[in-house]
Amino acid sequence: MKRWLVAAVAACAYGAAQADPDVTMTHPPGGWTYSGISDDPGRVSYAYPSNLIERGGQRQRTLIEGRLKQLGSARRTPTMVVNGNAMPLYTGDDGRFARPYAFGPGSNGIEIRDADGRSRKRVQFYEANRLKTLAKVRIILAWDDPQAELDLHVITPDGQHAFFANPVLTDGGGLDVDSVDGAGPEMFSTTAPMPGVYHVYVNYWGNFGPGGYHFDESTRQQPVITARVTLVFDENTGAERRETFTVPMRKIGDLMLVRSVRRG
Repeated sequence: MKRWLVAAVAACAYGAAQADPDVTMTHPPGGWTYSGISDDPGRVSYAYPSNLIERGGQRQRTLIEGRLKQLGSARRTPTMVVNGNAMPLYTGDDGRFARPYAFGPGSNGIEIRDADGRSRKRVQFYEANRLKTLAKVRIILAWDDPQAELDLHVITPDGQHAFFANPVLTDGGGLDVDSVDGAGPEMFSTTAPMPGVYHVYVNYWGNFGPGGYHFDESTRQQPVITARVTLVFDENTGAERRETFTVPMRKIGDLMLVRSVRRG
């Protein structure tokens, strides 16, 4: 317990040392807290950060929120790195951003890098929620065009299909995050993967704009959309390993098999 507290204090001090007036982050801030387990049903018992959204299969979804000024080149996009997973960070006209993420227990970190690759803000915290279970398999999709809508599809060894219309599987796995308004991320996780082969696909479903979803190819910002798919195994453990794949998406309707991976 004391070791965790010391680490938390160090993380807070490190975050303060990395403060940048051009970058503010409101959620989740750095630190460590745990309310403990209570028999009082009116008292919320959770570890930090609390889950801000309780919607369907996205019960572990937490928003990463903040605001940044123009960082680096205006022609390139800043990057948000969460637990080593890099993804483009797009903002509104006022510089605000809100991206979903599903944090697992253990040490978690968020870094904002400017368009020139320099670190401008870091936040680190220890997620101590004993009610959460480590993800044995986590799959993360992000892409580089905020006007495009890409979807993650995962076929499990027993033939179940996890995607936006079927986010929760019978074995408890499924989509933690289904991003519907930007360049991701989308996330699949399972804490008890069954033995067999998992097939990971990416689909370029359509585009997204002020008027909602549509299928006009001309509105996207990139001539070829670059999808980045990261597979994380045994997340937040000493045995953690990861694989990252870059997939070009050229037209609406593209469906790409990214990886078939065997577990067990």
